[in-house]
Amino acid sequence: MAAGRKTFIVEHLDEELGPWSELEYAAIAKETRDTRGRFILSSLPPTFQVPAALSRNGAFTAERRGVEELYATDKSRVCLLDPSASEDLSPEDGDKFDVFLFGGILGDDPPRDRTSELREKGFEGRRLGPKQMTTDTAVRVTRMVVQDKIALDKVPYVDFPELKFNDHESTEMPFRYVTDQAGQPIMPAGMKELIQKDADKAVDDLF
Repeated sequence: MAAGRKTFIVEHLDEELGPWSELEYAAIAKETRDTRGRFILSSLPPTFQVPAALSRNGAFTAERRGVEELYATDKSRVCLLDPSASEDLSPEDGDKFDVFLFGGILGDDPPRDRTSELREKGFEGRRLGPKQMTTDTAVRVTRMVVQDKIALDKVPYVDFPELKFNDHESTEMPFRYVTDQAGQPIMPAGMKELIQKDADKAVDDLF
């Protein structure tokens, strides 16, 4: 069942798309296309405008329906990435599941716990570890584990990296990131520039 290409679904649940989320989604779409997978934004409201960077990506689908409707008849195919799950994601889950689901939006205020809503719908859950990740990082880690068969504790991470813009400006990111071969946090193209441009805003305002 799960031997084919993987599908990664983010439930968006917002009328608009903030600049932070747009960069994250573009990164997810590109990496998913490069690894022959599919990326779906689900539960999109009718007013949602799909950015050009996503609409041009052949791996991306904008979906008005929620995941409950999309997989109503076969929930066993779907793995919910859930911080409260009792079991960590493992390479073997790539053989069990072919759809990986990410609920809610980082930066929601007040937070809407979409993950708990989806848990109650009966989707089986797995954890990605104790630290909060950005959405693109969570998808990247999931893909590395289930497609590349890298154990969760073998993924190279950095927690709360400091971004230095110049000798006088820097900011600490309150998330866990995957690192590249040089040990630097992997972020979407344009993200560092967005953070520097909006350095006077709280990180939550960028979503």
